[in-house]
Amino acid sequence: MTIGNCSRKDSTVTLGLFAHLIFNRFEPANLSVLACLLGLVPSLLSILFLVHLAIFKALAFAFLTYYATLALSIVVYRLSPFHPLSNIPGPIPNKISMLWMLWIGLQKKRHVYIKQLHDKYGDIVRIGPNEVSIRDPSAITPLMGANGWPKGPNWTGRTLNNPTASLIAIRDPALHNRRRRPWTRALNTASVKEFQPLIAKRVKQLVDRLEQQSSSKEIDLSQWISYFTYDFMGDMAFGHWSEMLDEGDKDQLWQILKGALKTMSFLEPIPWLAQFILMIPNAGEGMKHMRKFNLARMQDRMHSDVKRKDLFYYIHNEDGAEPQQPPIAQLLADANLAIIAGSDTTSTTLSNIFFSLLRNPGVYKKLQAEVDQWYPQGSDATDPEHHQDMSYLDAVINETLRLFPVVPSGSQRAAVRGSGGKFIGPYYLPEGTQARIHFWSIQRDPRNFFPKSDTFWPERWLIAQGDMPAPDDFRHNFDAFIPFSFGSYNCVGKNLALTEMRTVLCHVLQNLSFRFVDGWDADEWERGLEDNFVIDHGALPVTVTVRSSSRAEDSGYMSR
Repeated sequence: MTIGNCSRKDSTVTLGLFAHLIFNRFEPANLSVLACLLGLVPSLLSILFLVHLAIFKALAFAFLTYYATLALSIVVYRLSPFHPLSNIPGPIPNKISMLWMLWIGLQKKRHVYIKQLHDKYGDIVRIGPNEVSIRDPSAITPLMGANGWPKGPNWTGRTLNNPTASLIAIRDPALHNRRRRPWTRALNTASVKEFQPLIAKRVKQLVDRLEQQSSSKEIDLSQWISYFTYDFMGDMAFGHWSEMLDEGDKDQLWQILKGALKTMSFLEPIPWLAQFILMIPNAGEGMKHMRKFNLARMQDRMHSDVKRKDLFYYIHNEDGAEPQQPPIAQLLADANLAIIAGSDTTSTTLSNIFFSLLRNPGVYKKLQAEVDQWYPQGSDATDPEHHQDMSYLDAVINETLRLFPVVPSGSQRAAVRGSGGKFIGPYYLPEGTQARIHFWSIQRDPRNFFPKSDTFWPERWLIAQGDMPAPDDFRHNFDAFIPFSFGSYNCVGKNLALTEMRTVLCHVLQNLSFRFVDGWDADEWERGLEDNFVIDHGALPVTVTVRSSSRAEDSGYMSR
């Protein structure tokens, strides 16, 4: 090779290395900058080779050399001892690229995969070039507490690069606090009491519809629960929204919602890809359709004469508590959040509760006995007056949330640029690192919950509060139980969700009994769980029986 050719190649290599420095330092996501670095620069470099090569060969050689240099430089750096996270263990593919986590995400088993990594590598593991997962309760407060880190960049991908973020996706702590204020007023203890008649109405409707299915050989209980949560959330948030319990999913809204969640989960590991996805014809159509539908319903609510103080009453500033009215784009973003977060998460937890009860007949019988004690036949089981007395009811809910956290792989956090690194518990994480607490792992860790760490055992909660004697080596770490997240970004609808679930369980168990359909393999349930940021599940095939008022021996709660 001539000296001139070597010089030209050296220039291409040098600029490839320089491009890596730019990506490493500034992490550019702007399309124009990316086009310049990845397209214009190697195109211009090809001119250097036109002396000896035809134009297409010159372009190919310049692009190949430039890209090979850039890729090799990135790989070597991310695997080298000079990388800021070099001291944190993890698989080589994870250290090299988030594309590996994208592949894991496509298999919908990210929660299982990360737990396997923790079991192999320890309490902190590198799941991406600049991201770690933590399984240590001492890291929860410093990472997610009042002085912790805000949301990470994955929310850019989850919202399809929407310039107006919903409450859950806001990364600026000050802005998040301002936007959260109306939600807090809408979902405080007093407001939840005002929503109780809406809950009661929809729960009674759910039981009526399930009673009508008692002659059926098989129903999908999880589907009916989904219809209920969607209808109630529409009532609570916007005065009225849908009638799925009566009409089914005639507009395919639930399927669109599920599809949108899967799209959001796909883009989470590589948020910069969102802007390219939007350029593909028909890409993200489900999310666009959902936003269009939600916009129409939201506009109906704006021009309606609804007098009830629903969620929209507060986020639209109809109470006049905020200095100005929010823009339409903000209202739409929060409308999407309310419907997705308020319906899908509660539906998932209730479905997991009923599965766990049917899988554990002794627990089912014990909970139904508690319901019968406080809500005997003929009483109003939608009245929450006895919820505070039902310790086993809360134990069942808590144990389900421990085993099946709604967001199994946690929520990403990242330092504000320029704020420097920080000790997260015993681990120093430099600026530029993203981190998450892995809920699925931390809540199944035997050091936090023992015995029966991977088993549905509600009695552990009664033991922990002193209502039952403790077995040898009993462990119950309340600090490791964070099903509604933690800190200023925790779930604002926690009280409403708990009231909703308690009411459903009391009224349903007072009036109905269930069993798995004959021949169904209950192991399919856990095998079919998917991590789409929110945990997802398949069908729950059961037969339903109306309970008699005699309280005679009822075999309906015995699973097969």
